[in-house]
Amino acid sequence: MALGASLQQRFGQPNVTSLMERMSRFTVLLRNTTKRSKPVMGKIARAIGALPLPARRSITFDRGSEFVTWPHLQAETGTRSWLCDAQSPHQKGAVENTNRRLRRFLPREIDMRQLTEAGVRAITDRMNGTPRKCLGWRTPAEVFAEKMMAIGARRPYPHTTRKSHFT
Repeated sequence: MALGASLQQRFGQPNVTSLMERMSRFTVLLRNTTKRSKPVMGKIARAIGALPLPARRSITFDRGSEFVTWPHLQAETGTRSWLCDAQSPHQKGAVENTNRRLRRFLPREIDMRQLTEAGVRAITDRMNGTPRKCLGWRTPAEVFAEKMMAIGARRPYPHTTRKSHFT
């Protein structure tokens, strides 16, 4: 998974964090009521924690303050974490492209406080249900499902339950 910057605007703390799996372009959007690191990273941990380890080998963060507790996420999920260099969005170009696509549905002028979980799911479904040329005109959902089926067939990584650093 690659992680995009939180989509924010002038309306304050509420934001949306975008997670994108690089091979399939499968996108997960997480609605956050605050920009504080602990709740944002807790949502990320829950979102990726159920995935088999090969599907969450690494995650790349930008330098936002909401990602400051990345070492705890790495320890909790077993996912290697990387930080982009400052002022270097090109180091996570696919995520930046995904965020640009998301701006169609979440323009900067929108008040994120009015965005509901159902609204976020609808946008996520639309993003994952749109065929892409780079995927041979398959959808990100189709490609991600194929990848998960292939990984699930040899699932040597049991999901362990550990106390979360984020709760």
